[in-house]
Amino acid sequence: MRPAPPAPPSLTRRRALLGLAALAAPACRRSGPPPTAAAAWKELAFEPASAGEGPQRALLLAPEGAATLPMLVALHGRGEAVRGLEVGARGWRDDYRLDAALARILSPPLTPDDLGQMVTPGRLAQLNASLKEHPYRGLCIATPFTPDLRDRSVAGAADFGRFVVERLLPRARAESGCQAAREATGIDGVSLGGRLALLVGLSHPDVFGAVGALQPAVRADEAEMFSALARRAMERRAVALRLVSSEADPFLPAIQALSDRLRRDGVAHELLIAPGPHDYAWNRGPGGVEMVLWHERVQRGLRPP
Repeated sequence: MRPAPPAPPSLTRRRALLGLAALAAPACRRSGPPPTAAAAWKELAFEPASAGEGPQRALLLAPEGAATLPMLVALHGRGEAVRGLEVGARGWRDDYRLDAALARILSPPLTPDDLGQMVTPGRLAQLNASLKEHPYRGLCIATPFTPDLRDRSVAGAADFGRFVVERLLPRARAESGCQAAREATGIDGVSLGGRLALLVGLSHPDVFGAVGALQPAVRADEAEMFSALARRAMERRAVALRLVSSEADPFLPAIQALSDRLRRDGVAHELLIAPGPHDYAWNRGPGGVEMVLWHERVQRGLRPP
């Protein structure tokens, strides 16, 4: 982990404008065809539970030996949200190519190419040292459709949070047989999904022992709101919390502002700033690798790299 150097005022203003634009448009650009779907992924359909709800979709990865594995809920970005239920649910598998990242994590050492050349030598050494000391054992991963909500408040995310906690997790656990303890349950996501992972995860600290956010689509003026939510969560149960951004992420200034506020408020968390932009290439490189490794380490009770 390393702090980003201070940006000149012109660059800070440019990043802020880019961040606002990213909230109003798909956060990532798709490039290249998706890989062939892995047989281990299972598609889950959810019909509306009440008159006010719509249908939902999710993918579930349940590797061999799932009964011993933790569970991760991974949320996609706005680029998938605007393309519908099926595309969104398949986002981590098809658009972000998570299978490729998992295959490399299972066959270390990782190389710069495995992270799209968006990794420092020091960070790569940390990741490989962790894998050498404790080989990756796997995660069960559920990837639901992530809605682009008009109400971006804590209350606005409540219905989606209830779906994740009351319908997605019980079914994913029943169909995979994975661990159900809160310490072995995490939530994470990228961009729009990172924002919702913070809102949902920190609203349910009794369910999630680990909460992460990759390049979350937050604003600097929301730092107080997110920090208050995190403080309330930590008062109930200790939660492992991590924020990840990148040097060319338009949300970087806001994420740094959130981290600064969390630190002032005494909320324990990690901040990692990687090389790279806010796009599909980053999701397929540092995004997927960092997300999977951090959760698998934390949810196994190991020190993350």
